[in-house]
Amino acid sequence: MKEFLKRKNIVISLKRYGIDAMGSMAQGLFCTLLIGTILNTLGTQFNIGFLTADIGGTGYTIGGFATAMSGPAMAAAIGNSLGAPGLVLFSLIPVGFATNTLGGAGGPLAVLIVAIVATEFGKAVSKETKIDILVTPCVTILVGVGLAALIAAPIGKAASALGQVIMWATDLQPFLMGIVVSVLVGMALTLPISSAAICSVLGLTGLAGGAAVAGCCAQMVGFAVMSFKENRWGGLVSQGIGTSMLQMPNIVKNPRIWIPPTLASAITGPIATCVFRLTMDGAPVSSGMGTCGLVGQIGVYTGWLADIEAGTKAAITAFDWVGLVLICFVLPAVLSVLFCEAERKLGWIQENDLKLEG
Repeated sequence: MKEFLKRKNIVISLKRYGIDAMGSMAQGLFCTLLIGTILNTLGTQFNIGFLTADIGGTGYTIGGFATAMSGPAMAAAIGNSLGAPGLVLFSLIPVGFATNTLGGAGGPLAVLIVAIVATEFGKAVSKETKIDILVTPCVTILVGVGLAALIAAPIGKAASALGQVIMWATDLQPFLMGIVVSVLVGMALTLPISSAAICSVLGLTGLAGGAAVAGCCAQMVGFAVMSFKENRWGGLVSQGIGTSMLQMPNIVKNPRIWIPPTLASAITGPIATCVFRLTMDGAPVSSGMGTCGLVGQIGVYTGWLADIEAGTKAAITAFDWVGLVLICFVLPAVLSVLFCEAERKLGWIQENDLKLEG
């Protein structure tokens, strides 16, 4: 069996399923749900005709088509991360669509689990028969859709319920949960796991989503600014609108460099929830993106627009904008630098401890 699994490139491990697959799933979400939302927002706000037009009388805009394909994109991305051969990869498209549909609000978690199982079964039978063109797609689709029919709805409800509990707790205890959510989601963003996928799986929006945005921004902007001496403008851009995950090799060498942005997130989280009441009412995946491509900020903005359209918000105020800028950019930069300089004076952070490789 070990030889068979090795030959089929089936590696059962937490890293492969919990880090590689989840990270790829987030990319699938980004290329569909997030991009679709951004395109729709740009079209509406700037009156761009081809972005707001009904394509071919289908009822979908360009962004709408992209958003509708989030399930297939997630499944295909997961399969790709697991080394699925072509027939398995393409067969995951209907599997992802079915699972995401059946999973409802918690669809992403259901897609993650079902796509992994379907991929591994498909890889197991791939090229084992002379009629591979029939066997591999049939096995992948039957296993995937069949499993989705059994477990997607319960998994989706469970993930959604957990997300609701977190959001309820944040509404009830905004100060404490503002710290907890901000710190944990921010740390997840820097770790080699996907904070965006976690937020999407849990459907994290509202005040909890705002705290998550604060935590992610604290890590990204914090590391970008406090390491400016070592990495200059290239590091500022690559970490500030790219990812703070670039600092993981340095964190392994000296874990103390992680203290400043983490302390910053513990401060900005409750400020977001208690002072500015910053909410993420856009796509849940945006809650875990921080300043990556400014997706977190675009998500907050699209949420404001949705609230105005729904009649739950009168208008976007100056207080809203001040809060967004302070929470996402100013406070993370200032606080992280202050904490970092304190650590440098203590000798906890030495020269080039924050220098990026390459």
